Amino acid sequence: MSGNASASGTFAGPIIRLTGVRKVYGDGDDQVHALRGITLDLESGDFAAIMGPSGSGKSTLMHILGCLDVPTEGEYTLAGTPVSQMSSRQLARIRNRRVGFVFQTFNLLPRATILRNVELPLLYAGAGRAERKKGALEALEKVGLADRARALPSQMSGGQRQRVAIARALVNNPSIILADEPTGNLDTKTGQDILALFGDLHRNGHTVILVTHDSSIAGRARRIIRIVDGLIADGDGEEGSGSPAP
Repeated sequence: MSGNASASGTFAGPIIRLTGVRKVYGDGDDQVHALRGITLDLESGDFAAIMGPSGSGKSTLMHILGCLDVPTEGEYTLAGTPVSQMSSRQLARIRNRRVGFVFQTFNLLPRATILRNVELPLLYAGAGRAERKKGALEALEKVGLADRARALPSQMSGGQRQRVAIARALVNNPSIILADEPTGNLDTKTGQDILALFGDLHRNGHTVILVTHDSSIAGRARRIIRIVDGLIADGDGEEGSGSPAP
């Protein structure tokens, strides 16, 4: 990382800075302009919601923030380091250790125990068996599921499976949590419980970014970033930089 980042991972400037980011898929007449010039700063410890209708570019933006995809044009700087200058190995390390992902569909291994599912990021990081078990149990404790460590995903409710996915995202103690429609497959009450858990993570110092089309979910964040047709827009639809939640 940049020399401006300390050994503890803190950084004086915005932890995330996007400048003129564009993303184009396809060629010629088949081109799709998913992002059309995004400029955005997010500070360490922010709790932000990226909100927009289907096809607005919000999931593409999340993939770029999580280093799952790269911009066609523009610059993404993470904790002071341009992502374009990072090697594939560095990007993989960021995805494993600095960013935790939570998806709408949980993405759990169906035949692996809950403990094993949560251990996976530690396995990819090269941690030993005892360290993996200890870390996974601690992460499950944070989401209230340490007593279900030997269960299989099929033996758990949707809300419990999402808690497992959050524990997996937390197991390497990432600075950034990215959640794409994390309550989309849950009933209202369970969804509210999951959103309360994200609030707890924010209060504990994590940078939390939720991607949603639902205004009631976005309203739980401290800042709402509205995406319309691949651009950040304010309430009037003009290009802007995002606004605090009401």
